[in-house]
Amino acid sequence: MKDQVTLKEKIGYGLGDAASSMFWKLFGMYLMFFYTDVFGMEAKVVGTMFLITRVWDSLFDPIIGALADRTQSKWGKFRPYILYVAIPFGVIGVMTFYTPSFGESGKIVYAYVTYSIMMMVYSAINVPYASLLGVMSPSPKVRNVLATFRMTFAYLGSFVTLLLFNPLVNYFSGRSQLIENQQYGWVMAVAVIAVCCVVLFLLCFSWTKERVQPVSEHSTSLKQDIKDLFNNKPWWILLGAGVAALLFNSIRDGATLYYFKYYIREDLFGDVVLFNIPFVLSGLYLAVGQAANILGVVLAAPVSNSIGKKNTYMISMILATVGSIAFYWLASDNLVLIFSLQIMISICAGSIFPLLWSMYADCADYSELKTGNRATGLIFSSSSMSQKLGWALGTALTGWLLGYYGFQANQDQSAETLSGIRMFLSFFPAIGTILSVLFISFYPLSEKKMIQITSELEDKRK
Repeated sequence: MKDQVTLKEKIGYGLGDAASSMFWKLFGMYLMFFYTDVFGMEAKVVGTMFLITRVWDSLFDPIIGALADRTQSKWGKFRPYILYVAIPFGVIGVMTFYTPSFGESGKIVYAYVTYSIMMMVYSAINVPYASLLGVMSPSPKVRNVLATFRMTFAYLGSFVTLLLFNPLVNYFSGRSQLIENQQYGWVMAVAVIAVCCVVLFLLCFSWTKERVQPVSEHSTSLKQDIKDLFNNKPWWILLGAGVAALLFNSIRDGATLYYFKYYIREDLFGDVVLFNIPFVLSGLYLAVGQAANILGVVLAAPVSNSIGKKNTYMISMILATVGSIAFYWLASDNLVLIFSLQIMISICAGSIFPLLWSMYADCADYSELKTGNRATGLIFSSSSMSQKLGWALGTALTGWLLGYYGFQANQDQSAETLSGIRMFLSFFPAIGTILSVLFISFYPLSEKKMIQITSELEDKRK
């Protein structure tokens, strides 16, 4: 099948996830730390807030997916959401990292409101963006390429954000440790990232095109769409695998700053100067992880085309399990092994997400052939839902367990607390990888099966 998707369009599609991931990484790696050490909330309160707001937001994703499926415009079903939600996405993101001069209760209310709105806005742009993959090309192989572009640019965006965020905070705060200056530094650094996100989303809208039309025009009810979704066995498997994978990622990401601040004691190492820019160890660690993620994304397509998506996914997650468990025994001064394991684990983690996105597109084809109804937005909303459910569970557990282990912000930690922080980068995320392998082992849509499904759908469309 001829690839109608141009290089410019592939890049444009990738820019959309670069924008999403710049904020996604801020939320996943910095927000817990921001709320406890800058904003001034207790870890267990933050954990509870994350669980409540993200579970609701996860349920909001299918609503957006169903609305997008029923959208008719000159730009298609999904691209209008990218155009109209881009600016609110940036504005609400900045407000989420703003610290108001309220009392303790007022701050908690502000955090709940701004974070809840931010996650809903994230859904309103990210679910249609993800669904766009399913209608840019009918070819599974082209979708693999699009998913690779998507995840490569996602990790490039994350890499730039994680590399520059701490220097931006230090620049705007004047490197002052006064809490008021830190709060100003954080919100201004996020504002710079937000402007970049808005521009990237608008380019994504401008450079992409929707091509795939359903076999029949969408005329089924939402109730029927949901019934079809619940009868889609591959969808259930991917949902479980996705939740488990994000449980793994969110626990490791959310605890990284605590690991470097309190266990590694990165302040004793000082700044690492590259290109005349001072970086802290945690920022380099996270940026190195993103670079390794990109390598994993690049490897995902050729490896999966050779041995299959399912086998590639399972091997990657098994290796990530072994690497995560080994992390527990690393001494705080063994930076070479700490960074080496981070690279290995991140390559594995990077390879699975383009596979998941591509498999969700296959699920949409499977559902259309089985039911005659193509609910692309609803199916892809479940991928975003799985991300947020896994993220909700992971960050809630991080907050609660930090409280359980006796964590106190901006103080020396006890031996028990430090042991718990080490668990966050080792045994706890390994539970997520093991669960993800178990789920994906039941995935039934092989490459041979998808060739048959694609051929039958092409005949129907003709």
